[in-house]
Amino acid sequence: MPATQMEQLVSLCKRRGFIFQNSDIYGGLQGLYDYGPLGVELKNNIKAAWWRSMVYERDDIEGLDSAILTNRKVLHYSGHEDTFSDPMVDCKKCKGRFRADQIGGVCPNCGSTDLTEPRPFNLMFKTTVGPVVNDDNIAYLRPETAQAIFTQFKNVIDSTSRKLPFGIAQIGKSFRNEITPKNFIFRVREFEQAEMEFFVKPGEDEPWHEYWKQQRINWWLDQGLSKENFRVYDQKPDELAHYAKACTDIEYKFVWGFDELEGIANRRDYDLGNHTKNQEEFNLEAHCHENKESTTKLCVRDEETNKLYVPFVIEPSMGVDRATLAILTEAYTEEDLGEGNSRIVLKLKKHLAPIKIAIVPLKKNSAEIMNKCHELKKQLMKLGIGRVALENTGNIGKAYRRHDEIGTPLCLTVDFETIEQQPETVTLRDRDTMQQIRIATADLPAYLREYFA
Repeated sequence: MPATQMEQLVSLCKRRGFIFQNSDIYGGLQGLYDYGPLGVELKNNIKAAWWRSMVYERDDIEGLDSAILTNRKVLHYSGHEDTFSDPMVDCKKCKGRFRADQIGGVCPNCGSTDLTEPRPFNLMFKTTVGPVVNDDNIAYLRPETAQAIFTQFKNVIDSTSRKLPFGIAQIGKSFRNEITPKNFIFRVREFEQAEMEFFVKPGEDEPWHEYWKQQRINWWLDQGLSKENFRVYDQKPDELAHYAKACTDIEYKFVWGFDELEGIANRRDYDLGNHTKNQEEFNLEAHCHENKESTTKLCVRDEETNKLYVPFVIEPSMGVDRATLAILTEAYTEEDLGEGNSRIVLKLKKHLAPIKIAIVPLKKNSAEIMNKCHELKKQLMKLGIGRVALENTGNIGKAYRRHDEIGTPLCLTVDFETIEQQPETVTLRDRDTMQQIRIATADLPAYLREYFA
């Protein structure tokens, strides 16, 4: 997709109600976006597809929904309070502020090389909890959803009687005070993550890392990303985070080039180890911090040796907003229909489409047609296939074009033939092929259930 098409995609997102700039009427707030009526449906469908693949279609993963406000000690022992930072520089000429590792020594605003020395900038949003504002009451908005999974590890095991290997999945908001948010919803300050921590016995971690790598590749392809715009990158040893044994990045080819959608990391026992008391009892990695404040041993017992050990963790971590942008980018299509005609169509996978079917009256001021439209909408809403819309514009051509643009797979047209003839029939139009078929309304439920299965 050329840059001009990216601009058109951003325009479509606003025009059709997918994504709006936050606080738009006051000039916006950089790095923050709101999802409109269609955007929230698309995003929810992406999350539902992830949750279904992780939790409903497996028998070895539990779910979690943890608080956003986070105890300072959690992020101290996780290492975030000391190390979760980016190098920041200021331009002395134009006063712009940027990440040092992204500008190549030159100000992107004015071209000046007169920059300050890089200095660390902590990305976490700090706040206080309770009526007194002091250091004792400091808390943070979580910078990732993973830490609560680690700190709740023992509670999940105790309440579910799970045995290794098993995982804990979570979808939720995270917050990072990015120095330079950019590329629409790709890099923002408030975003949503879908993370799963899969706990395994040390020594079994490498096969499980390969397993989850392939599972996640398959999932992304199932969401409609094409192989030519999709690649998998295994990080080199000198690129790994200090806690990681291995990490694979799943990347998508955006307008600006390939960039990360998801990481599948082998985090070893770093996290559970950091949050565990009495670490000297375990054979932990040397980089785990000493913890004298935790009240719990985040460990399991080896049934063969009867010894306690801290599990290793495989972590597939996906950015939901980045997923939304990649899926929109992939789906956005401009088609030349010939004779000077063209159309924009979002070729979304059916399960991701915000609206599953649109009911279109041939004539909006016909009481009989409109009554039948409302009747059909009530019937179809009960099928549980997703959102059903009534497109009451009075112009069938414009209705088709609008629903092509927002990715609606099917349009159902009610006309005078529907009212006047028996058996009662309607027209179904396919978004991608634009082909139309006539179908009896009595056959609609079975047809649509199979179509959206």
